[in-house]
Amino acid sequence: MASNSKHVFAKSALYLALSSAFSLPTMALAQDTQAQAVAAIERIQVTGSRRSSTVQEAPMNISALDADVMLNQNISSAEDVARWVPGLTIADQGGREGASIIVRGLNTNSSERSADGGTVATYVGEIPMLVDLRLKDVERVEVLIGPQGTLYGAGTLGGAIRYILNDAELDITEGSITGDVFSLSESEDLGGEAGFVFNTPLIEDELAVRVNVNHYSAPGYVDYSVAVCEPGVSLPDPDWSDASAVEQNICGLQDVNDEQITTSRVALRWNPNDWFDATLTYFHQNQTHGGNSIVQYKSIAQENPLSELVGKYDSAYRVAEPNEKTDELLSLEMELDLGFADLVSASGWSEYEQSGQRDQTDLLFGDIWAGYADFPAFTAYTLDTGEEQSFTQELRIVSKSESAFSWIVGYYYNQLESQSDDREYTPGLTEYWFGDEPYANIEYDLEYIALNKQKLEESALFGELSYQLTDKLQVTAGARVYQYDIDSESGNWAPFWNGEISSSNEIGLSSSNAKDDGNLLKLNASYQFNDDVMTYVTVSEGYRIGGSNGITPCSDDGSIQVCALPNEMDYKPDLTTNYELGVKSSWLQNRLHLNAALFSVDWQDAQIQATTVNGQEIITANAGEANSTGVELAVRSVLSDNITAYANYSYAKAELTSDAPYLFGIKGEQGSAIQDFYDGEDGDRLPGAPEHQFSMGVDYQTDVFDDKLLNIYYGLTAQSDVITKVGLKADGEVLPGYALSNLSAKLSGDLWSVTFYVDNLFNKYAYTATRRDKSWAGMAQFESENKNLPEIGRVYGHYITKPRTVGLRFNYAFDL
Repeated sequence: MASNSKHVFAKSALYLALSSAFSLPTMALAQDTQAQAVAAIERIQVTGSRRSSTVQEAPMNISALDADVMLNQNISSAEDVARWVPGLTIADQGGREGASIIVRGLNTNSSERSADGGTVATYVGEIPMLVDLRLKDVERVEVLIGPQGTLYGAGTLGGAIRYILNDAELDITEGSITGDVFSLSESEDLGGEAGFVFNTPLIEDELAVRVNVNHYSAPGYVDYSVAVCEPGVSLPDPDWSDASAVEQNICGLQDVNDEQITTSRVALRWNPNDWFDATLTYFHQNQTHGGNSIVQYKSIAQENPLSELVGKYDSAYRVAEPNEKTDELLSLEMELDLGFADLVSASGWSEYEQSGQRDQTDLLFGDIWAGYADFPAFTAYTLDTGEEQSFTQELRIVSKSESAFSWIVGYYYNQLESQSDDREYTPGLTEYWFGDEPYANIEYDLEYIALNKQKLEESALFGELSYQLTDKLQVTAGARVYQYDIDSESGNWAPFWNGEISSSNEIGLSSSNAKDDGNLLKLNASYQFNDDVMTYVTVSEGYRIGGSNGITPCSDDGSIQVCALPNEMDYKPDLTTNYELGVKSSWLQNRLHLNAALFSVDWQDAQIQATTVNGQEIITANAGEANSTGVELAVRSVLSDNITAYANYSYAKAELTSDAPYLFGIKGEQGSAIQDFYDGEDGDRLPGAPEHQFSMGVDYQTDVFDDKLLNIYYGLTAQSDVITKVGLKADGEVLPGYALSNLSAKLSGDLWSVTFYVDNLFNKYAYTATRRDKSWAGMAQFESENKNLPEIGRVYGHYITKPRTVGLRFNYAFDL
């Protein structure tokens, strides 16, 4: 595995060396200082510092992708963005499960549903909103690496991702129509995408509306090849050598992990004068997924006959795992020019709903009670439902004076309410256990129900003060004062064990509370050597709020099967201190950009994914201390009048810096470790993110057919290996590194373009993350009292890269 990773990065280093060599001829060209115009790198305007500047001018670690780059490299999701931003990692998990957003390697678990909420804040316009946005009608994406709590309302550990949507234009009626048809090498169906954007003034130069609608449909490429025909009736493990038994019980599902995303937005902008500008926006996105992008290829114990039946794109789950998510946002953003400062108000009302199903068979008879397997047709699945309602308000004043002092002051308020209703069903088990006896319950075959309600109130004051000491030297100090309060109610019931119930209202809810307050600081200094070279140094603190795990506390009589021990009820905030030294430079008449950053991040009370002793429910816990140290490089170059290139490289060595007892183990009654071989130790590498990441792109353009433009793009993204558990403890494993290539050719006229593209050009098959670990398939390194049926355990598996995609896209723009 290690040799494979080294091979990937040997090639990547060669590409980087060639890119640097190609830039040498520009040195000779730059010696010619005649007045004729020369090609130069476009400077992307950004507002990440809360003031308009360019990436090269902002004294902070910021990357930006504009609409052209996103179109040319087929960037349409946060996972795609991460491949082109040094220091940012998002493992592609196929859309069905939310992927971990990892900054500079700060992560403690890379398996599904990992506890990383709040590592990075995501903004839609000026509104913080956790959404896997389909990137359409987006002006640009800005990624800020490092804590940003003194500039932004939503405080985070590691940074912010900002989706800047296109404004409604006040003086033009225009629109565009886009379409896309594509195929995947492992799918029998075609995928497609269609979008429409329309902008028109309602009152010339004062009131305008912008509308965009987009629908994306992707076929699946993973087969649930051994899914049962009828849960509770069909045998999930028939005699696999008997073809008739297999045909009678196993129906299978083809290309299950299909995906449909419909996104729509209406933006009404009112700009009646030169001192007031307001935009009212309604955003809606609906996502449906037919199943998970998880396979059990080589993830099933060899003694299990299934190991020979499950191929590279096969899942061994017994039932489909569909999911539907809906996000809505109503926002009002207002900007008022006060003369001495700009006042910005951003109000957002958002709602989120989801409903999904998962195969729960292995958890029930593997961890809850092995006796379930006595029912030959035992198959279990869930119905998980949840919703959130959130209101956020941010007020921000940004000074405009020409004095040596400049400042930013802001206030942030967030109120979030969430509720979930998770149920498990065991079809056929009620009849098998009770026969024709009367059985009353909320729902027939309901085995378990868990209810949870939470309310969060959070507020913060934040700001920065800058002083221009000299023409070249500027210093900035920032601070944030925050507080939060979380109230949680939770309860569960297992009708087969705790007795029948006729309504969920009969379930008693236990209350818990978590709250905290504190302050954060930031210091920054920047020195402008000349118009083209600037260096900066930053020390900044970040935090992530603690909270309640929303699990019912265990009772003294042991009557509750799924419950939390006292140390599992809630978790503390975790904190980061980020030290960074950066250089931004432009060379050769703006034909070469070279940016670099050295960083070291200390992490205290790291929040990690854990499971309860009783019931194996996923919860959040706190570990010890960790550190990530490394470097980030970004190069942009105009190699000739026809060729531009860019390359990014990042290295992050992330590891524990103190022992973390009981990290994956369990404390005994006297505090002794039952599984001490799962302890975290000083020096253990953190999981979920590669140490090395590299990306490069080359764009060649030329005129063809007299007045048409041909662009040919090649992009490469590569990463080294990833481990799945801290220090490879607790049956962690190494996921080998890999590289993906993209190629496209775009022919464009004045109002139209046609693009032929190939993503994952060489059809690379690689693992991106895991679901659970090897112990769930009977391949544990250490013995365990649980998960004791390895011959039929299937929950462990791998998320995989999307296979080769070949497509044809067109775009037509018009104005009236």
